[in-house]
Amino acid sequence: MSSGRVTREESLAYHTGKRHGKVSVVPTKPCLTARDLSMAYTPGVAEPCREIERDPALAYEYTNKGNLVAVISNGTAVLGLGDIGAMAGKPVMEGKGVLFKRFADIDVFDIEVESHNPDDVIKFCQLIEPTLGGINLEDIKAPECFYIEETLKKTMKIPVFHDDQHGTAIISGAAFLNGLEVVGKKIGDVKVVFCGAGAAGIACAKLYLNLGVKRSNLYFVDTKGVIYKGRKEGMNPYKEQFAQDTDARTLAEVLRGADAFVGVSGPNLVTPEMLRTMAEDPIVFAMANPDPEITYELAVGARKDVIMATGRSDYPNQVNNVLGFPFIFRGALDVRASAITEEMKMGAVRALANLAKEDVPDSVIRAYGGKPFKFGREYLIPKPFDYRVLLWEAPAVAEAAIKAGIAAKPWTSKEDYIRELESRLSRIRRVMHVVMDKAKADPKRIVFAEGEHPKIVRAAKILVDDGICTPVLVGAKAAIEPLLREYEVPKDKVEVVDPASYPKFGAYVKKFHEMRWRRGLAPEDAAKTLKDPVYFGNMMVRERDADGLISGLTMHYPDTIRPTLQVHHTLGPVSRAAGVYLLLFEDRMVFIADTTVNLNPTAEELADIAFCTAEVAKNYFQVEPKIAMLSYSNFGSNTDANTTKVRRAVEIVHERWPDLVIDGEMQADTAVEPSIAQETYPLSKIQGDANVLICPDLESANIAYKLLWRLGKVETIGPILCGVNAAVHVLQRGVEVSDIVNMTAMCVLKAQSMAEGRWDQPAGKTPKTGKKK
Repeated sequence: MSSGRVTREESLAYHTGKRHGKVSVVPTKPCLTARDLSMAYTPGVAEPCREIERDPALAYEYTNKGNLVAVISNGTAVLGLGDIGAMAGKPVMEGKGVLFKRFADIDVFDIEVESHNPDDVIKFCQLIEPTLGGINLEDIKAPECFYIEETLKKTMKIPVFHDDQHGTAIISGAAFLNGLEVVGKKIGDVKVVFCGAGAAGIACAKLYLNLGVKRSNLYFVDTKGVIYKGRKEGMNPYKEQFAQDTDARTLAEVLRGADAFVGVSGPNLVTPEMLRTMAEDPIVFAMANPDPEITYELAVGARKDVIMATGRSDYPNQVNNVLGFPFIFRGALDVRASAITEEMKMGAVRALANLAKEDVPDSVIRAYGGKPFKFGREYLIPKPFDYRVLLWEAPAVAEAAIKAGIAAKPWTSKEDYIRELESRLSRIRRVMHVVMDKAKADPKRIVFAEGEHPKIVRAAKILVDDGICTPVLVGAKAAIEPLLREYEVPKDKVEVVDPASYPKFGAYVKKFHEMRWRRGLAPEDAAKTLKDPVYFGNMMVRERDADGLISGLTMHYPDTIRPTLQVHHTLGPVSRAAGVYLLLFEDRMVFIADTTVNLNPTAEELADIAFCTAEVAKNYFQVEPKIAMLSYSNFGSNTDANTTKVRRAVEIVHERWPDLVIDGEMQADTAVEPSIAQETYPLSKIQGDANVLICPDLESANIAYKLLWRLGKVETIGPILCGVNAAVHVLQRGVEVSDIVNMTAMCVLKAQSMAEGRWDQPAGKTPKTGKKK
């Protein structure tokens, strides 16, 4: 992976442009009309003011206080630049705001205080407490930073957190716990040497003591040498508490026999010779940035058994504070904690340490150049772009606050809170909750045609752990079983099926030949065909040896859907299958079809597609379908073969499924923009509120969904195969593990519904007429 280093010119260009800097304020309520203006400001704004005067806690209800953090600095210790002043430090504080928003959806005001007097900083923070949900202190030099934070924590009722101290401590603490686990050492036995006795070093030492390091085994080195009892030079009360009774006076001397080195100091202070004197399997956290106390290359060259972490992204085990502060504040704000306690920090440490042992999502692997990660010497802590950090760390912090009795707004349940966090991450996760819950209520046996693929095995691990289904992996046991061991999938929770040795293979061949002999299929051809895992999986479903099938990860869509259509019938009321995409906008969801199967459907086929898509909306996502049949014409404004076909499709739906809400033909903007229908087509059943869009052909549907997906900030789920009389779904080629899990959950839902005989009634109604096979 690239180190991400940039030139001076690139950095300056990034920070300027049409909009200078990196952050802005964005309204969350409309202000487009005179009425909007009267509510946003006077006179309407007086009402929430009165309510807050009556009950100050309502500030969290009527203002952004509960999601607003101030990043406050006086610029006295900015990065490695030193005391450059408040104004010069502003780009760093803006950058902090970017990270708060990007990783935890927290709003930030960066505030630079022009004073070297710590009492000024304290007074300023106290005065602006009514504005804020929390304060992140940043780049304030030691020892003043200790005094400022301690005073504010005693005098304020909102969380105050000095990230330079505690962020590094929390992230490195998680890596330290996992490093000890990897080498098999007990925390109470290890000797730890800290280099750098500033804000980060002191905080790291305190946290490591809380984790279990013995004070007698903890040593400090600063610019004057080892901190020992009786030393006078360069001492302060914060250093004094770590003074040891030792004859060692230099870093080289105190490192002899040490199990761990924790550096938060400066570059090139540790030599290879010093590293060689450390104990077996030394843990070396050289976190000075950008140039560490010893480079990664020198360290691994000196000791093959070294476990190394730095503050840099181009080496393994990056200790990056962004793994901490956004998620710690997210958890604290969401339960309205009055402080950030040691227990909350410890919760964050253990959450990060535990998450590193989980399988890493494809999206994270892709963000880091495609290299897979697995818990061990070179992967001790999660990567900054691992979205799951929010779902693990924030709940751990919030839970600790609730247990400590300092949460004014404790959650109703941890599970509901995690779902709330997932909604911040992705609209897909939000809508999939209902599907997942229903799948877990009655898990089914789902066949995976590409059972030898690592992504399928990784998905199987999640599906088993979450109780969504019993995976049946098709393929050779010699290929699948090592993957099951690698990804720690319980063998008693999955089934491995090799078509060649499956007991019912001969029966499947006979049945398939009976089904297809009038299409020219000879018995020997049937046997050859069923060695294809997709055909074989479809036969397992047809013969009720499994409840559903997932395939398509490594194949083109036509090659995957063809076996399905040859083995299974379409649903009773329809004669065509179709492919549906769910498009998730910020404020609405829209189903669009047919995006994958029918090239130029007839009016009758369009009616079938409308029915099938309504079925998907209702049965998967509990959405009452409102169907717009799209064209370039509005309700007869143009008449030709194309518009007539769409109008006829609407008539057929009215005849066969009179309870479905449908109208057309209509243009796309008429379907989704209320003002058009209200002003021009007030009699239409669709008043700009369509959530099912049926395009006149595959070409237009495919173009439409892809344009919206790529240009409209839209998240998509699909393709969802509908119209088939079996629980069979086709993956997009090369999708991520999370997509496989989502599609499997939908497959389970369809298997449940078909077992109960209710899949082909999307609105709970009986069709007026139906087609026969």
